Amino acid sequence: MNEEEYISSRVDNQIDWYDLKSQKAQNCFKWLRGIEIFSAAAIPLIAGFAKEPFPVTLVIGSLGALIALISSFIGLNQFQENWTEYRTTCESLKHEKYLFLTNSEPYNESEPFSLFVQRVESLISKENSAWSQYTKTVIDKVDLILKKGNQNG
Repeated sequence: MNEEEYISSRVDNQIDWYDLKSQKAQNCFKWLRGIEIFSAAAIPLIAGFAKEPFPVTLVIGSLGALIALISSFIGLNQFQENWTEYRTTCESLKHEKYLFLTNSEPYNESEPFSLFVQRVESLISKENSAWSQYTKTVIDKVDLILKKGNQNG
């Protein structure tokens, strides 16, 4: 694989992937957090100003449950963390690409392509390892919860 093929099929592809995933995670995080904030702000307003026969307790309870669900969903899916990690990886890949294309340090030596490939693959591998470690941790926690539940039941 030559330099052009590697950049177009691997580097640009990964930059696009991380950029898209970062944008999606950011949008999910901001929308969910916005709904959570709106719901939390609505509770005291409804409690203080609602008149009967308005079902105050039902609405307040529903908003409280919605806040808990959204907060749990944000934590479970790690939208904010993924947004920043994906953005960091995307920008790091762009940085490496531009350093390489302009023959800037550390790519200002006689055979810079292999160093470029190593550094790019290291960035991608680091992100994949972090994801794998997070997934393993979540699975271990779920297994522990299930084992405790089976022991109590």
